[in-house]
Amino acid sequence: MSVAGSSTALLEGGEGPPLILLHGGIECGGAYWAPVIASLARSHRLVVPDVPGLGESEPLPRLNAASFCEWFEALLSETTSSEKPMLVAHSLTGSLAARFAATTTGQLQSLFLYAVPGIGPFRMPIGLMVASIRFGLRPSEANFERFLPWPFLEAGRTREREPEWFDAFSAYMVSQGSVPHVKRTMRQVMAAGKKRVGDAELRRIDVPTALLWGERDRMTPLSLANDTSGRLDWPLHVVHEAGHVPHIEQPRAFVEALREGDGGSPSITAD
Repeated sequence: MSVAGSSTALLEGGEGPPLILLHGGIECGGAYWAPVIASLARSHRLVVPDVPGLGESEPLPRLNAASFCEWFEALLSETTSSEKPMLVAHSLTGSLAARFAATTTGQLQSLFLYAVPGIGPFRMPIGLMVASIRFGLRPSEANFERFLPWPFLEAGRTREREPEWFDAFSAYMVSQGSVPHVKRTMRQVMAAGKKRVGDAELRRIDVPTALLWGERDRMTPLSLANDTSGRLDWPLHVVHEAGHVPHIEQPRAFVEALREGDGGSPSITAD
């Protein structure tokens, strides 16, 4: 699909109220939502795009807050024109989604900011920076394995639960890490996504907004979520025994947290 001049890869499926799953700053794009897609598609019409320059989407000349907002508004127009969607936005790209929600009106039904660094005081841990740079310079299987302890609380346990999917996910990450435009886009997403969105801007978000976090997130600490929840009076839903990617580590608990955050709607059900 052509969106704002970029050929955008996306998955659509399911029936019900529209729900957009927006991936974070990750080479594979929306493929990492796979563990929760089947559950959520039972109650929602899902739209799962690859952000320009990541996954299978073509890159923009430059991905920053302005170009992201232009692309995302066009995506909404192409995919959800008849009904406002719920948006779940993860990690670095969630910072850009927060800026979008703060500068537009009437576009969303509700917003879940999921392990998003830009909504509070954030400093990337040195170890994470080293692991990210090492994988970016040499996207090998070994360097990907060295990176895994940052997003995952227990990568080995997750691999044991779904070994075929996890191995395919890992191989795709390593493959995508070698693509020049993916490397470039990752640098741009990291630069844009780490920038703090000021509280005055966040308070302009005019739709129900909630935070969703892994209890033991090493990349974006739960303390950031607690602080933001207290400052802005946004409800916080915590997935226990999970790191930065609860939708992969604890998919049932992640879906349940979405259900609770959506007012306890019985339409969202965990397997």
